[in-house]
Amino acid sequence: MKKQVLVSVDRGETRVALLEATGNPGAATKPTRSKKDDPAEGYRVAELYFERRGGRSIVGNIYKGKVDNVLAGLEAAFVDIGLEKNGFLHVDEIVVPGVDVGRRGRGKEGGSKITELIKPGQEIVVQVVKDPLKSKGARLSMELTVAGRYMVYAPMGEGVGVSRRLDDRERERLRRETKGLDLRGGGAIIRTAASGAVREDFERELQYLFKLHEVLLKRVEETPAPGLVFQEADLSVRVVRDIFSEHFERAIVDDPKQHQRLVSFFTRTAPELVDRVELYDDKQPLFEAYGVEKVIDGLMTRRVDLPSGGYLIIDYAEALTVIDVNSGSFIGRGKGARLEDTITTTNLEAAEEVVNQLRLRDIGGIIVIDFIDMARARNRDAVLKTLRKTLDEDRTKTFTAEISKLGLVEMTRQNVTEGVREIISRPCPTCDGDGVIKSEDTIAIEFERRLRVIAKKAPKRNEAFLVQMNPRVSQVFTSNAKRVLHALEEETGRRFHFTGSEGLPIDHFDIVMEGSREEVQERAVPFREGDEVLVHIVEPHMYDVDDAVAKIDGYIISVAGGGRFVGARRLVRIDHAGRTSATATMLDAPEEPEEPKAPKAPKAAKAPKAAKEPTQPTQPTDPAENGDGEDGVESTTRRRGRRGGRRRSRAATEPSATPAPES
Repeated sequence: MKKQVLVSVDRGETRVALLEATGNPGAATKPTRSKKDDPAEGYRVAELYFERRGGRSIVGNIYKGKVDNVLAGLEAAFVDIGLEKNGFLHVDEIVVPGVDVGRRGRGKEGGSKITELIKPGQEIVVQVVKDPLKSKGARLSMELTVAGRYMVYAPMGEGVGVSRRLDDRERERLRRETKGLDLRGGGAIIRTAASGAVREDFERELQYLFKLHEVLLKRVEETPAPGLVFQEADLSVRVVRDIFSEHFERAIVDDPKQHQRLVSFFTRTAPELVDRVELYDDKQPLFEAYGVEKVIDGLMTRRVDLPSGGYLIIDYAEALTVIDVNSGSFIGRGKGARLEDTITTTNLEAAEEVVNQLRLRDIGGIIVIDFIDMARARNRDAVLKTLRKTLDEDRTKTFTAEISKLGLVEMTRQNVTEGVREIISRPCPTCDGDGVIKSEDTIAIEFERRLRVIAKKAPKRNEAFLVQMNPRVSQVFTSNAKRVLHALEEETGRRFHFTGSEGLPIDHFDIVMEGSREEVQERAVPFREGDEVLVHIVEPHMYDVDDAVAKIDGYIISVAGGGRFVGARRLVRIDHAGRTSATATMLDAPEEPEEPKAPKAPKAAKAPKAAKEPTQPTQPTDPAENGDGEDGVESTTRRRGRRGGRRRSRAATEPSATPAPES
């Protein structure tokens, strides 16, 4: 089966898509790059991998850890490797030189007890075999491995194993090619990617793996526990290294630096594949051109439609994933269609699509598939055979049980890392985690891509853009000293302003205005110097307790002297207005020393009589009536009705993180 690999690199994440040929594999030829042709024609997206900065997978990383606790009842130990949660080390994963630990299952006796093998406080070297998932820490092993392209070297292992995913003839050939290899007392596993490799390939790679192991031993001696000793390669190199072989037509990369890394990697490990690594330079984004973006959007839905009109419903639970098969609008083919045939056709389509979704969404753990009940045993066998045959293309380990009398299929799929769905989503605060929506970071990254495309296509005269989006999304661009925004503007040579309110949908995006920098800034900045605005002061200032902060639709106003009025509405005057924030001073703050003087109350009773005399002289002092545009120093509450310049009157505010005032 012909395959392709797509690698897309952005500021915040790296994405890899595996495409497989559909229909007749022999008909899948290398697609042309003509605009009239669909480059993804004849292929479908089979697997997706995401990796974000600060959220890299740690599978394959090697740590020097310290045993925190040994639990004899669980036959396991918890090891501090420097992460938030301790790693879990089972007795079967313990390797002690010169000691036969033995392998045991639950309830089996034999072998040394875990309390005899390791002690609390002991320093050990471990490798992560499973990422921390949900409430569980990382799964660890003391049987270290160093991965290459054709083989995995195990310094403390023994013998040579060959991947079972290869056919028997190829496995036997690889055993002959690797027979007698000098493994320096260790072991090795021949990978699926080694199909077609010869002895010279293994000998060359072994020297590379031996050097890596020597560097590893040196770092173990120098690194204090707990600490990272060896870090696995990044996503693109890791995936391409593990799956790229002669069956792949090409690997397409849209980032020059990442393209160079892959070329350098294959130059050392597989020179014959260097020509298949291509740099993508078209204007249309890589994942959009190949239809991958639509597939990613579909990962968030519960319903997956089948070709005949049936559909799947995928529901996620804490302990398992349930997939329900429904016939939907499919009522059979032809006038003589029977119920059993209709059900069997739907189940056969569902069996293939279930595996496709397992791979796309990287669903692991226990999986229960509720097929439509079939009366005939041969139909049940046909559905199960189709399911298992489709699973042959899945690189992840699976185990499938027989179809039960209720039409259920129970299966397990190895859960190593978080799936794409978990990475691009977060629990919804509205439904308390029963459903999911895209996170603000995910939407901001998507919007960043759209802004790049818009800036590239826009005429040169459009120097700036006013973009409307939810303030929680625009805050991703403007927080942390606007690093993301500045990087985007430097890359595109354009300037971006944001507007919007909390009432907008989280995924709302619209270009409100485009033009020169001066024109867009005049429209974008909601206030001008001297504007008087009634605001709701929501929280103290982060750096000065005497000051406070108000927020209007994501626009931050730092109010000098407003610290004692948090929670109240006050009239302020804008001193300076920037793109995303402004500074202001209080106008109607009451004089605190005057309030507690109760003995002066009798004089206040004569106030109405005295107030009649200056009534007319005081009227012209209001600039709203005499045309005076300057703000008086002694502003009082009589000026609440005045609103100078462009502003948002009586705008409701809500709490948010407090950025530093913009100059």
